[in-house]
Amino acid sequence: MWVVNGNRFPHYINGGAMKLVYVNEEVCIGCGLCEVYCRLEHSFSKDLIKSFKKEPLHPAPLLRVERREPISFAVTCRHCTEPHCIYACITGALQRKPESGIVTVDEGKCTGCWTCILACPYGVIRQEKHRGKITKCDLCFEKEIPACVANCPNEALTYAEIQDEAII
Repeated sequence: MWVVNGNRFPHYINGGAMKLVYVNEEVCIGCGLCEVYCRLEHSFSKDLIKSFKKEPLHPAPLLRVERREPISFAVTCRHCTEPHCIYACITGALQRKPESGIVTVDEGKCTGCWTCILACPYGVIRQEKHRGKITKCDLCFEKEIPACVANCPNEALTYAEIQDEAII
């Protein structure tokens, strides 16, 4: 496990490092396509126009782009080694998948109390007020590569195991 600026990562799952999304802010232009494709991936229709214009409940993107000129970068769940959100969750709705290390939300258990939002040091857990639930990055666990990474035009996002502390 690496410790960088007080943060510990990546997690070691089944003998290997957990894959996470990493951003290279030097090539991120803040276009927001990662947000668009994240929202599309988590929509009901999986159709770009329908997901934005015709679905009654628009899914929120599970990451956000910070635009602080001249730097832009995507902020997403770090699936922390010490996940404060899981410890703060009073219903057990937030859990870590033991086989992958991904922190997931059991929507059936989430009561929308928002304590996890307050506990997250990265501010990446979002309210879905219309549903009374929280939402967060799930690394598109059903796919080989998360939608945000696969659709970043500048390859500012990388889905990788970090083997070298200097990369972080």
